[in-house]
Amino acid sequence: MNNFTFNEIHQQPAMWRKELEKLLAAKAEISAFMHKFLTPETDIVLTGAGTSAFIGDALQPLMRDLWGNVRSVPTTDLVTHAEHLLNPDKPLLLVSFARSGNSPESVAAVNLANKLCKKVAHVFITCNKNGKLAQQAVGQENILSLLLPEETDDKSLAMTSSFSTMLLTCLMLGHIDKLEADVEKIEKLAKNAEAVIAEYEEPLKSIAERPFERGVFLGSGALKGIAEECHLKLQELTDGAVVCKFDSFLGFRHGPKAVVNSKSIVVYLMVDDEQVQRYERDLVRQVDANNKPVAQIIVVAGKKPALEGVKADLIVQMPFGPAETCNYGVVAYVLVGQLLGFYASKAHGLNPDAPSVSGNIHRVVEGVTIYE
Repeated sequence: MNNFTFNEIHQQPAMWRKELEKLLAAKAEISAFMHKFLTPETDIVLTGAGTSAFIGDALQPLMRDLWGNVRSVPTTDLVTHAEHLLNPDKPLLLVSFARSGNSPESVAAVNLANKLCKKVAHVFITCNKNGKLAQQAVGQENILSLLLPEETDDKSLAMTSSFSTMLLTCLMLGHIDKLEADVEKIEKLAKNAEAVIAEYEEPLKSIAERPFERGVFLGSGALKGIAEECHLKLQELTDGAVVCKFDSFLGFRHGPKAVVNSKSIVVYLMVDDEQVQRYERDLVRQVDANNKPVAQIIVVAGKKPALEGVKADLIVQMPFGPAETCNYGVVAYVLVGQLLGFYASKAHGLNPDAPSVSGNIHRVVEGVTIYE
């Protein structure tokens, strides 16, 4: 059995440092491109498929603060409904996230944008220099191609270091003009992520090895996008043996809460903003009161929340909160879902590098026909 997934989870802090160096080295070129194509009138769309789409979902509330008119729209929606989702009369900056750059929808979304919109620029954030997206960028003045460190082109089925490094890359792109001032923040993110792995990997492994059939991940704001990615990691790495959901804390009350039972694991990704966390704490208490017993409860937060009367099986205390590191901190929250997924996969007797026994899912999606 290979250990790609294990290594790719653990290499993430090193990849973040490498990517920071790459962006600093190319800062002048990147900054010139962004100033040329990013204007107050520009419609900015973050896009990708599957995990790559979840990057946009996590980034949307953060990038709005930096760029203004930002939307997250999956390539899987653009391919079928581009004429409804793109404004042909507005300048478009399409930011495409892609591990391989070979997914049919990724290429098709770029081509559709070029066809439908009068003025288009692209940012390709991808991990594969030989992928179709990276090759398409060669010699094109309206395309900024940001190739991540080669190691982030994850060999395993599940995206781990590719997800977090693409997410971080876009955040750093939003701060490109003052990136030198953020070097200490990125280093703090990397060091603290290493500390989280060192302290909580074994407790997460222990929980992942216990019997449960459902997984729920909840988050607010950018952490809802991280919850979305975490739910997929646990579900795909267990080949669907654990069926997972994600939601916001407030949204979970409106029906989805019905999935919680004694065979569920519930993971609360909590922010450090007191105004928001009041809503989050209310939901945690309500779920606990209405659903005893819940198989496992995991709370993830920058500072330990006041949850009187609620007994969590594990509190993962991040050494920082999202706001504390200028929003870079959200990146590390995904570690919890990745580690749970990896060890749950092994507990189910699967190979985490290739967990799909049925062959239903593949590293690069198969069976997609793009129609004119």
